[in-house]
Amino acid sequence: MKILVVDDEHDVQLLFQQRFRKEIRKGELNFVFAFSGEEALETLRNMEHEAVLILSDINMPGMSGLQLLEIIKKDFIAPPPIVMMVTAYGDDENYNTAKELGADDFLTKPVDFKLLKEKLIQNI
Repeated sequence: MKILVVDDEHDVQLLFQQRFRKEIRKGELNFVFAFSGEEALETLRNMEHEAVLILSDINMPGMSGLQLLEIIKKDFIAPPPIVMMVTAYGDDENYNTAKELGADDFLTKPVDFKLLKEKLIQNI
């Protein structure tokens, strides 16, 4: 299973590669990165029919993570991706909107990588 990380901050890629170095090296986790909602959709279309877990930031310029979530849940149904939303704002409005749109989980920044590892392992 591939894990698509969607965040407009490019340093997220290095952070994930450092935090999951062992799992990546062992081939347990396979990360792909997109830096906008639009890029994420293009990446997903190129990965058609692959099982994907998506970690998406909510607040991004252009297409927000919530807009991306809505499109993913409508257009990518076989196999349906697991979508975890990530935000620096743990407010009820974002949480409720994400759940209504079909988010499978919700994480707040700064990301607790120990908890995230547990969640990823459970879903793979």
